[in-house]
Amino acid sequence: MFKKVIISILLIGLLIGAYVGYNMYKNIYQPNVTIAKNQDKYFYVHTGYTFDNVVNDLYEKGYIINRNSFEWVAEKKSNFKNNIKAGRYLLKDGMSNNELIDLLRSGEQEPVKVTFNNVRTTRELAGKITKNLECDSTEFYELITDKTFTSKYGFNTITILTMFLPNTYEFYWNTSAEQLVKRMAEEYKNFWTEERKAKAKKLNLSQSEVSILASIVQAEQSVHADERAKVAGLYINRLRKGMLLQSDPTVVYGIGDFNINRVLTKHLQYNSPYNTYMYKGLPPGPINLPSIKSLDAVLNYEKHNYIYMCAKYDFSGYHAFAADYNTHINNARKYQQELNRRRIYN
Repeated sequence: MFKKVIISILLIGLLIGAYVGYNMYKNIYQPNVTIAKNQDKYFYVHTGYTFDNVVNDLYEKGYIINRNSFEWVAEKKSNFKNNIKAGRYLLKDGMSNNELIDLLRSGEQEPVKVTFNNVRTTRELAGKITKNLECDSTEFYELITDKTFTSKYGFNTITILTMFLPNTYEFYWNTSAEQLVKRMAEEYKNFWTEERKAKAKKLNLSQSEVSILASIVQAEQSVHADERAKVAGLYINRLRKGMLLQSDPTVVYGIGDFNINRVLTKHLQYNSPYNTYMYKGLPPGPINLPSIKSLDAVLNYEKHNYIYMCAKYDFSGYHAFAADYNTHINNARKYQQELNRRRIYN
């Protein structure tokens, strides 16, 4: 009888142990992550999040089925609850608590692609460059319009724009505004090789001035990149002769109305440091963020004797170039007649 009691107790103990063991196994290794069909598969841990914030987001947004089991496993994982790492994490349907916690505590997040182009102003840049990042566009804008901060990189609050080279870059989602600027400074430094610096020096232009001229070239020829070196050569000829650049896009930029399709006499009378019909030399800053192709078009400009150009009347997107004023007037007249024929008056 005594033996039967002992055996029964042992069996009960084994059953209890098996049950506890099974529950522990289930809590740790069985699937607890679910990704709905239209649900974002990326989970974002914001900077400053506590463990409670993480759990609340995971559960309330429907990423984990059993909250208690997740908390239990997290409690057992060394130094996770007090070491939350911000980031953008790729979740997979069917992940276990163990896999999810290992991912979150590893800090191995998925990078995001940051693309910015067709940018004209500092505010536009701030909006585009931070679009897929945690850092706020206002925070970024305030940073690059701070004189003390921009001076650290050798720019003022206007020329700082020349440091940003339009392209597609990979960043971690929780990159701060300051880290973002630092990375762009590295990209800028990598672009300006000794060879490019030598070409800028030969042009008697600083790196920022090359960017400013490239922004004008790009604005003048936004359709056909193969003509930009020719356009660059024209403006370099004008700079060397001490002539006004007389670039319509600079006038539009100074006015700030980018819906202007036809620059009229009244626009040319608008007093702005960007009005190259009024002021000689380059404007104080870029009128857009020039692409690498546009920058290289300036550094490798086409040598010729043209000092005038206007859009071709066939609206092909190319320009009619001239070395003398009379030829230019004839070209301009043809284009203006076509504008009138198409009823483009402003």
